[in-house]
Amino acid sequence: MALSDDQLERYARHIILREVGGAGQARLASARVLIIGAGGLGSPALLYLSAAGVGTIGLVDDDEVSLSNLQRQIAHRTQDVGRLKVESASESARAINPDTHINRHATRINAHNALELVRNYDVVLDGSDNFATRFLVNDACFLGARTLVSAAVGQFDGQLAVFKAHVHVDGKRAFPCYRCLFPEAPPAGTVPSCSEAGILGALTGVMGSLQALEAIKEILGIGETMAGRLMLYDGLSAAFRTVRVKPDPACALCGPEATMRDLSHHEAIAGASTP
Repeated sequence: MALSDDQLERYARHIILREVGGAGQARLASARVLIIGAGGLGSPALLYLSAAGVGTIGLVDDDEVSLSNLQRQIAHRTQDVGRLKVESASESARAINPDTHINRHATRINAHNALELVRNYDVVLDGSDNFATRFLVNDACFLGARTLVSAAVGQFDGQLAVFKAHVHVDGKRAFPCYRCLFPEAPPAGTVPSCSEAGILGALTGVMGSLQALEAIKEILGIGETMAGRLMLYDGLSAAFRTVRVKPDPACALCGPEATMRDLSHHEAIAGASTP
């Protein structure tokens, strides 16, 4: 696609990058990214993806903005309290870049709609804060053959990973899925939510921005993929650590003897809450 004069000026700092250029900017304009949750992680990811020129972004969230959200969920403003998050967040994104089309999915992601939602996009970002939703999104992305950029935060710590277990290299499974790393959710009540334990607001900005960066890298096919690695960030010591993660041969979803072939094993999810 040809870029207009306004777009050449808007994306000038991208276009002069050898790894992006005009062709890469056109790929961003044609890309479709789905964000699960318009909260602490989804907000910075949305704003940076829109600013970068991603053509279509889907937002999945059925929650309304509350005053306690504003300490970290920067896509919403004080006057947005009581509004649907997908409405206020999409307005913020389009205020930055009217070129971006925002699909507002004011719904709960569940076993009935997850696969259809995922298949309508190229890359999926998970910004939820509960294990049930994370497992559901992972399973839908694997079954729908879509790359997943997953992040999680807690108090002062964050983690980031890219999952694309559907991709094979030389005919072999090259990358793990989320279940390879976490086969099962921890027992209920053992991992406190952000509302119970607290969260430093700026931490969600760090991890959500990293999600946007990894999504852009995957769209453009540049740099080294985060697939097969788990990044851990300690906000109090400003330390990053990366560990390798291999595919689990016993994984029930992506292993050679997988037993999960659809999403029927997921019970109804109350909602994809966000940190």
